Amino acid sequence: MSEEAYQGIDTLVTWQRARALMLFVHQVIVPPLPAEEKWDLASQIRRSSKSVMANIAEGHGRYYYQETIRFCYLARGSLIETYSHLVTANDFGYISTELFTRGTQLVEETRRPLHGYIAHLKSSKTGGDLPGGRIKEIAPDYTLDPDSLEDL
Repeated sequence: MSEEAYQGIDTLVTWQRARALMLFVHQVIVPPLPAEEKWDLASQIRRSSKSVMANIAEGHGRYYYQETIRFCYLARGSLIETYSHLVTANDFGYISTELFTRGTQLVEETRRPLHGYIAHLKSSKTGGDLPGGRIKEIAPDYTLDPDSLEDL
């Protein structure tokens, strides 16, 4: 696949912020978790943080606004799930209040541009405002005027 196929995703602020959150979770939050959380909390928070970034990317790669918005909604759900796992880690005393606060800041720094991106996509599309709304595609007219064939 050519480099042009990826062009644009790394310029999206919300994707950049989701990436920073994912790296923070993997490099800072997960390492101090106890061994018994390896397949439970550690696995869940790693997956949810990756899912935020991945869903934004997958939506960005879709052709229709409605699909892009739907994947942004999935990313938002994964973002809130990641926050919930941070709360759990803090509640059980696995991470310090300082790490919890930094993680919460990263969640918020991802949420704001994600909401802005969703709003931008909604204002740019035609069709319904909700995830189930229909987009009306206008098919181009490919019929040729017989008089225009002389110019070919």
